[in-house]
Amino acid sequence: MSLPSRANRVTLVAGTIGLALAVTACGSTEPKPSASGGGSTSAECAAFDKYGKHDGKTVSIYSPIRDAEADLFQEAWKPFAKCTGMKITYEGTGEFEAQIQVRADGGNPPDIAFFPQPGLLERFAKAGKLKPASAEVKKLAEEGWSPDWAKYSTVDGTFYGAPLGASVKSFVWYSPKMFKEKGWTVPTTWDELMTLSGTIAGAGVKPWCAGIESGDATGWPATDWIEDILLREIGPEGYDEWVSHKLAFNDPKVVAAVDKVGAILKNDKFVNGGYGPVKSIASTAFQEGGVPITQGKCALHRQASFYANFWPEGTKVAEDGDVFAFYLPGNDPSKKPVLGAGEFVAAFTDRPEVQAVQAYLASAEFPNTRMKLGTYVSARKGVDTANAQNPIDKLSIEMLQDPDTVFRFDGSDLMPAAVGAGTFWKGMTDWINGKDTKTVLDYIEASWPKS
Repeated sequence: MSLPSRANRVTLVAGTIGLALAVTACGSTEPKPSASGGGSTSAECAAFDKYGKHDGKTVSIYSPIRDAEADLFQEAWKPFAKCTGMKITYEGTGEFEAQIQVRADGGNPPDIAFFPQPGLLERFAKAGKLKPASAEVKKLAEEGWSPDWAKYSTVDGTFYGAPLGASVKSFVWYSPKMFKEKGWTVPTTWDELMTLSGTIAGAGVKPWCAGIESGDATGWPATDWIEDILLREIGPEGYDEWVSHKLAFNDPKVVAAVDKVGAILKNDKFVNGGYGPVKSIASTAFQEGGVPITQGKCALHRQASFYANFWPEGTKVAEDGDVFAFYLPGNDPSKKPVLGAGEFVAAFTDRPEVQAVQAYLASAEFPNTRMKLGTYVSARKGVDTANAQNPIDKLSIEMLQDPDTVFRFDGSDLMPAAVGAGTFWKGMTDWINGKDTKTVLDYIEASWPKS
């Protein structure tokens, strides 16, 4: 699951909005009206000349990105829209997976969709619903991203759209202040992490807090846990075999990884700090999952880089702040594979103005502009980490840009949608609610589409 926006965003850092307003007021990239009171000067629009003029044209975008984050997207591309003369209409929804299918089947697709799941994008591409990306967009994608990223939106040899944002999922959030006061140190191996969890529990604090409730997408945070551990336990190549179903969902290696996660998530001594017993994880909104850290009611919360958006107002995200994050360790400190996710900009139409929007979003200019407005991460080359608005974003970008990083995309997002966004999410929710590992994995395995 790649985005926090699939469900209602209950908690957001107000500072993100404040920063956006400050940028708009002081040094915004939005073109200012000319002396005549309308339009923009040619100098201010020079950077957008290459996209052409599209006066009076409208491009619609449909996306799982909602609320404050959606507002910042629209703020970021406002100069582009104004200078090219087009109007960009945007709709975010928490039911993207279901509704994009309804709209496409009903003959009312958007011009552009932000697909957080390559598996879902593939379904539409194979059905002939999507238009191949233009040569310019393909060129920008090849220049800006590694071949691994480009392949996620390539179906049967045809490229459909460049990546947009990104997230790093291999993080554990904690309170540096709490760790310092208690004399705890950040673990560098899984064994150290489990020992620390036992130490914290012995001190009378539930070491872990978690939440997997996410509306129609409930269960995805639990699938992230499984993916991260599998990536460490069976390595990148084994992970690829699992994602492509060369390794069965109920293979003993997968069973062992799920049970390893269960040593934390299904252990009443370890969870669910601030909320209740194990089953409370299933009813706790993922946006609220880590909040008890700020209340001293838990110490650890595994969640992606985008969780920087969800801490209560006034929370300082920094190594010496109220919260920060460390890499989720495996048992070999020399190997640090990174699990992540992102969105892909694919189009249902190929009018010139639609292709122009795709090209702008694939440029380095867009992510750099968007980053200045608030929390945002991109895996694109040419992204300046100086534009990052918090240290987790900066750390994430450095990890994604490091040529030595072994990166793998969120497995459930790559799998056929019926599994990745269906039985895997549901199965992990059932698992949290008490079903045993074998029953759940047999259920998911049986659901894999027969070729």
